[in-house]
Amino acid sequence: MTEQFKDLNLPKIGMGTWNIGGNPSQRNDEIAALRFGIDNGINVIDTAEMYGSGKSESLIGAAIKGYDRSKLYLISKFYPYHATPALERASLEKTLQRLGTDYLDLYLLHWRGPTRLSETVLGLQKLQKEGLIRHWGVSNFDTDDMKELLALPGGDECFVNEDLYNLEQRGIEFDLLPWQNEKGINFIGYSPFNSGDGNTMRVTKNLKRVARNHQASPHQIMLAWAIRQGNVLSIPKAGKISHMKENIAAQDIKLTSEDLKLINADFPPPTAKQPLATI
Repeated sequence: MTEQFKDLNLPKIGMGTWNIGGNPSQRNDEIAALRFGIDNGINVIDTAEMYGSGKSESLIGAAIKGYDRSKLYLISKFYPYHATPALERASLEKTLQRLGTDYLDLYLLHWRGPTRLSETVLGLQKLQKEGLIRHWGVSNFDTDDMKELLALPGGDECFVNEDLYNLEQRGIEFDLLPWQNEKGINFIGYSPFNSGDGNTMRVTKNLKRVARNHQASPHQIMLAWAIRQGNVLSIPKAGKISHMKENIAAQDIKLTSEDLKLINADFPPPTAKQPLATI
C-alpha cells in the first residue's frame, strides 16, 4: 500500500492553476493568491506543462521564490506525447527550471496516449531513483486503466490518480473511488466547481439552503462536499485572495446527513458505471 496523503500532513485542498499565468494584468493578483494560500497552510500546488504552455509553472516559480521548498508540495503533469523515458526527462527538466526547484513532489501522466504504459513507468521510476521526483502518478485514468497499470511491473508504485470530481460529475463514486481506496491509491479531484470559476455548476435551491445553514456560499458547500469523506484532495483554482479565503474556510464545514440528503436530491449519486468525465 502506497503512502497516504494524510500521512504527509497535507491539507484537504490544494491550489489548482489551470488558466493562471497567461494574463499579465492578473499576474500580481494570482501571485498574491498563491502566497496567501501558502501563508495559510495550503502548501499543495497543482500545475502542468500544458497550462499556458509553461506560463502557469513560471508564475508559480515566481510566487514560491523565498519560501522553504521543503514545506511545499508541488505537482506537475506531462503531455501523453512526452511519455517516453527521454521525453519525460526533457519535460521534467523544463518544468523544474520554470518552477525554480530541483525536484517535484509528484509527477503525473496528464492522460493516456499512444506510448505503452510500461515504457512510461520505466521512465518515471528512473526519475524517482535519481531524486528528481518524489512520487509519480497518473491523471484522467478510469478503473480499467488503473487495473492495467497496476498489473505492470512497478505499476503498483503509482501514488495517485487525478480525475474530474464534483457534484455534477460523481461517476467515479460507483467503482473507481472505492477501488482506489481498497488499493490504497491516493485520489486528487480536479475542478470541484466544474470550471475555472464555477459558473457552469448549477446552484440549486437545496444548495442555497445548505449554504444558508452553514452561513457559507454555495461554492464553499461544493468544495466542502468534495472533501467530505477525507479520501479526496480537491484542487480548486484560486486566482484571487478573496477566492482563496473562501476555499480555506470551506475545509472546516462539516456537512450533516440532512445536508447530504438535500444535496443528493439535486445531484444524485451514480447507480451504474459511467464513462469517465474529463475537462
